[in-house]
Amino acid sequence: MQISKQQVLEHLKGHGQDDKVAQADQLLPDTIDTDQHADKLGQLGINPADLLGGAGGGIGDKLGL
Repeated sequence: MQISKQQVLEHLKGHGQDDKVAQADQLLPDTIDTDQHADKLGQLGINPADLLGGAGGGIGDKLGL
């Protein structure tokens, strides 16, 4: 699935990880493929399933997925 970098930045901010926001902004492309960029997300301590709502409270919840 593809998501915007802005969604990842908001996820980090929402989980109190402000220290990783600047790093994510530099590391990630504007459009993120959760499969293709899983390694980069992992470097930031982000599980792609969390972004998709797999652990609750993710972007998937906001999208009704």
